[in-house]
Amino acid sequence: MNGTMMRSMDARETEIDLRDAGDGEDDEGQQTWKTQLETVLEEEEEEDVISTQSDTRPLINERDPRQINECLKVSFEDVIAEPVSVRSGDRVWIWSNALFEVSRVWLYRIFTALLAVPVSLLAGILFAVLSFVHIWFFTPCVQVVLINTGWLQTLWSSVLDIIILPFFQSVAKCCSGISVVLTRE
Repeated sequence: MNGTMMRSMDARETEIDLRDAGDGEDDEGQQTWKTQLETVLEEEEEEDVISTQSDTRPLINERDPRQINECLKVSFEDVIAEPVSVRSGDRVWIWSNALFEVSRVWLYRIFTALLAVPVSLLAGILFAVLSFVHIWFFTPCVQVVLINTGWLQTLWSSVLDIIILPFFQSVAKCCSGISVVLTRE
């Protein structure tokens, strides 16, 4: 409520005289400064602009900005190809190409029109459930295990430092003396 009352107030400029009393400057030497209220209002307006820009808005022009479905960029030549030794008639090839492209595009549009909204709803529900389970069950359980097994981590670290590390250091020193010389006969 306070923020809305502040926005309705007029933003005024205050003139601050930066001259000493003994200066002989005229009015051209004065500098105009913004009041603190005006600066705060400008910052709030910038934040409002930022908060209204959402990352969840559908991108109409760029529908695969992260190149997730790069593998689906398939053309007729990627699926059907005739070698030089075996060829069909030119008309058959042209009509096959045309039917492939038309059926691929239009059947995709039909399936999308019929199934996109229900599949999106199911995917949204699935990701919401998975997020809920991860945030409220999985992460707390892992933290409880990590807290209660801190002693086990210390014990394992000690075993590695006392037994396993010296063993592998010894094996490394033994093997460091081995040299292989290749000769060509």
